Amino acid sequence: MNDFESGLFLGVLISEGHFGGDGRQPQITVRMHVRHEALFQLLVTLVPGSKLYGPYNHDGRIYYQWMARGQVLREYLVPILDKLPIQTIDEHAFTRYSEMKRKYNM
Repeated sequence: MNDFESGLFLGVLISEGHFGGDGRQPQITVRMHVRHEALFQLLVTLVPGSKLYGPYNHDGRIYYQWMARGQVLREYLVPILDKLPIQTIDEHAFTRYSEMKRKYNM
């Protein structure tokens, strides 16, 4: 990722990202309305091996869900995120990210 892409990606994760897992493996998830499809396509391009799911229709809300987990998260995305200034920009997002890493021994 170049500097612009890293900044955009970090902004999306801080504002819309969920840092967690399914009990077996960690995952980062972004869920937003289908009107953001171009942004989701960019996320898939920026993080090779990540997945885009949907569109889903749940209670009248139509959305996509982007997900990075498993090997792509551990070997590709975490090294990138560890170099970005998450803690200085958003302590809450940094805490969630750190908790995911701790819980899944990353």
